[in-house]
Amino acid sequence: MNKINAIIASVMLTAMTTTATAGGILTNTNQSIDFLRNPARDAAIGLDGVYSNPAGVAFLPEGFHLGFNWQYAHQTRTITSNNPVFALGRKNGGLTKKTFEGVADAPCIPSIQAAYNKGDWSIQFNFSVPGGGGSCEFADGLGSFESVVGGIANQLAGLDKLATALGQTAPGVSGYDMDGYMQGRQYYFGFQLGAAYKITPDLSVYGGLRLLYGNATYKAKISNIQVKTAGGYVDFGSFMQSATALVDGGISTVNTNLAQVNDKISQYGELPELVAMKAQLEGMGAQLQGTSQSLNALQKYSQGVNLLCNQSSVGVAPIIGIDYRFGKFNIAAKYEFKTQIHMKNESTVNEASEIAAVNKFRDGEKVDEDSPAQLAVGAMWNVTDAVRLNLGYHHFFDKKASWYNNSQDLLGGDTNEYLAGAEWDITDRLTVSGGVQVTRYQLTDEYMNDMSFVVNSSSVGFGFNYKASDIVTLKAGYFQTNYENYDRVTYKEPLISDSFTRTNRVLGIGCELTL
Repeated sequence: MNKINAIIASVMLTAMTTTATAGGILTNTNQSIDFLRNPARDAAIGLDGVYSNPAGVAFLPEGFHLGFNWQYAHQTRTITSNNPVFALGRKNGGLTKKTFEGVADAPCIPSIQAAYNKGDWSIQFNFSVPGGGGSCEFADGLGSFESVVGGIANQLAGLDKLATALGQTAPGVSGYDMDGYMQGRQYYFGFQLGAAYKITPDLSVYGGLRLLYGNATYKAKISNIQVKTAGGYVDFGSFMQSATALVDGGISTVNTNLAQVNDKISQYGELPELVAMKAQLEGMGAQLQGTSQSLNALQKYSQGVNLLCNQSSVGVAPIIGIDYRFGKFNIAAKYEFKTQIHMKNESTVNEASEIAAVNKFRDGEKVDEDSPAQLAVGAMWNVTDAVRLNLGYHHFFDKKASWYNNSQDLLGGDTNEYLAGAEWDITDRLTVSGGVQVTRYQLTDEYMNDMSFVVNSSSVGFGFNYKASDIVTLKAGYFQTNYENYDRVTYKEPLISDSFTRTNRVLGIGCELTL
């Protein structure tokens, strides 16, 4: 029972991330095409600052500014797992190592920035997807799915010894087959409204609120489970019926023989051979009862597993910012407070389970999935009238967030990002730019799992702005992330290990209007 419940837990533990492309564990920071072409935007003066540097937007010219951004993100997640039970799998060719790959597509990550500047005031609005942004599909399931099914097959192999002891034909269990599938879809929509005010011609401050609406769906299926026997592959449900009949028959036989032995003991006393026979029968009876309980628990899931969970919630958090210009330099900072999110489930899981991870997806349950607080600071140097250099730093307060089952406590520390970039106005109409971002998580083996994982990375972005007219500016950018590998050894003997990595590419276009 615990092993099958572990399958359910594995299926549903994808709730942490799906297609986050840049930023912290639960946060996307790529909210504009300007970010794609130069991620170090924390002290840049532009309309995209409505998200990245809202205080600096006050320094834009008076009037109405409106920006539209569209991004396409493609990501893969690859887990190479080693487990001895994989060698029992029909599709695995006797190998203990298997690769599971998930494809995450976000065909449309939209964002809108708007600002109205008048005098010392700047009224701003931002719509974005600061978390999630698409779906991730594992067409063959995950290693955690298959390792559990393989473990069950390994356990059922023990029936051979039992059948032989009962004088029955051994089923000869030596392998398994199965089909696995899972998909997670997650969107966090952000609606931000605030205002910046110029205290002096070179100093501005900002205050605003962001409403975060989370919506997610998780689907999983484990089907066509088969058991390899001496007679070939047999449907798991059919095998369970024959195995149950074998065990039930054995219990009946043992009970009959035990009754006969007890009668002889009552007639002839506790002769050594009778006492030994009784102990042997009682031991076999206890083993049969334990096997019967295990089979009864497995019978409930003999037709596989089909699960569906929908989640939704709303949270609100304040945002503050400051921007200061002096000479050829500009420095800025922004602090986003923690957004408390309690995702509410609509699920096919109706009953409480002894496995805590399953209860996370019980119907009606409220699950903590806070968006961590974030501090962003940046600096910009106007080297010349046409060339600008940018630096940035992000700190995500992951350890102070509240996630289900306090999983944030499993991290070794908070997330840090380091950013640098440059812009060059080739002409009055054309600007080219590029930049880099380095993301460092404080990961531990206890935190990592194949359902939801992040790994350290380095990203590069580049692109251009083209001012088509005094009113219209066109934008395009490309952003690619190169991930490291994270290797985890769960057991050394026998070797059970996992290696995690990802790929990520984002392409975006946008348009900015100044009225």
